[in-house]
Amino acid sequence: MQSQNIESIKTIFQSRLATLEHLLKSAQTHFGESESFLQKRIAADMLPFGTQVAFTCNQPRNFALWCDGKPVDNLDPEVTSLTQAYEHVANTKGLVSSINVEDTKLDEVMRMDSEGTYIELTGSHYVADFLMPNFYFHLVTAYDILRMAGVPIGKRDYMMRLVPFIKQA
Repeated sequence: MQSQNIESIKTIFQSRLATLEHLLKSAQTHFGESESFLQKRIAADMLPFGTQVAFTCNQPRNFALWCDGKPVDNLDPEVTSLTQAYEHVANTKGLVSSINVEDTKLDEVMRMDSEGTYIELTGSHYVADFLMPNFYFHLVTAYDILRMAGVPIGKRDYMMRLVPFIKQA
């Protein structure tokens, strides 16, 4: 990963949250009034689309909370309506926009506790080795669920942030 700074991390999160919002709109257009796609999953032991939305949002959300000195606070994984899914994305975008810390924050140690164990990482490692891999995993899983469900989306929809840079040869 290139040298990180807070603004570049914010830009990545914001642009990919816009992709998630675009995927939601594509699904809404495809399925009309039905919100049943929120419960679709790739495999029986994987979490459904609605949960993938919440988990995608958790990564930038928790980065923003950490930057603000607040504890991790994951969203409710039971996303049962489009309204709730859109609210998760909008609220997360708002939190990311509000990040206002110096790049030196990335040198601070972040501690993650889980069921009697913990891991300590610098902010840079927290972003590169935990947040970004989880963020992309859940975003891609959400995309894959919609593709599997027949939503007419493709790589251009997933990589929409690059569309303005496409040039004719």
